[in-house]
Amino acid sequence: MKTQKLGTTDRTVSAVVVGMMRTAEMEDRAIDELVGTAREVGIDVFDHADIYGGEPHRAEQRWGEAVHLSPADREAIVIQSKVGIRSGFFDFSAEHILDSVDRSLAALRTDYLDVLLLHRPDALVEPEEVARAFDTLQQAGKVREFGVSNHTPGQIELLRTAVRQPLVANQVQVSITHAPIIASGVAANMQGLDQSVSRDNGLLDHARLNNITLQAWSPFQKGFFDGVFLGDPELPELNQALDEIAEAHGVTPTGIAVAWITRHPADIQVVLGTTNPGRVRESAAGSDVRLSRPEWYRLFTAAGYTLP
Repeated sequence: MKTQKLGTTDRTVSAVVVGMMRTAEMEDRAIDELVGTAREVGIDVFDHADIYGGEPHRAEQRWGEAVHLSPADREAIVIQSKVGIRSGFFDFSAEHILDSVDRSLAALRTDYLDVLLLHRPDALVEPEEVARAFDTLQQAGKVREFGVSNHTPGQIELLRTAVRQPLVANQVQVSITHAPIIASGVAANMQGLDQSVSRDNGLLDHARLNNITLQAWSPFQKGFFDGVFLGDPELPELNQALDEIAEAHGVTPTGIAVAWITRHPADIQVVLGTTNPGRVRESAAGSDVRLSRPEWYRLFTAAGYTLP
């Protein structure tokens, strides 16, 4: 399992993260098997959010009921959760952040979160409110590290006008077929080419310059929740490339889809949404594959991106 540093911290973490979004309806045994498989293959980061599970904190509650950790086991893993999405609106008020974290801790049956992310940008954010909540949580020992999700560089810099803690991670959507944060830079300044349009104000470069770990959610999605590209008959060139490169490296196409992301020198973590232990194993194996430049660019162009 490839490992890397988490942001500006000294903590070494796995390059693959297991997301717990779809675990709310799973039986205890299945959740325990999923987590056990992840640990067996070297994955030590588990991703939650207060909204996962169909009702507030439901998926977190299922973790707390199904996963029983000794103190040593708890210290050996990273549990991160997200806050800010409510029914019909976003909320980065100090009151909501503090209340939601307390509920997350109770549901997860843990004394602290290793990482807390602000989930989706709140248009009404007041950085001083966020800073007050972060200070309170850090001083109480309830959260060790802080970060964001789906934020632009400008939104991060606005938070940093008041927030004292380093923002160590930014979780954003990335896959071979959904990679505008990478593709726009490849085609910079190409008038008339849609790919050259930056939709994130330089998010990738900003993360690298500031030692912010990017975490790629939906790593197998074609676009925005419209199906996976693996095995998709509408993407024959991409899947042929995945199959051939996978065979050359002795892994599965799933592993190569992971390897495409982890090959990037930004050290992007891959956040899995699967509940299938086999897919977790395939993904972990893929993180150890270092694609060559020709292989990486072959997949990039097979996914429909242009090399000017």
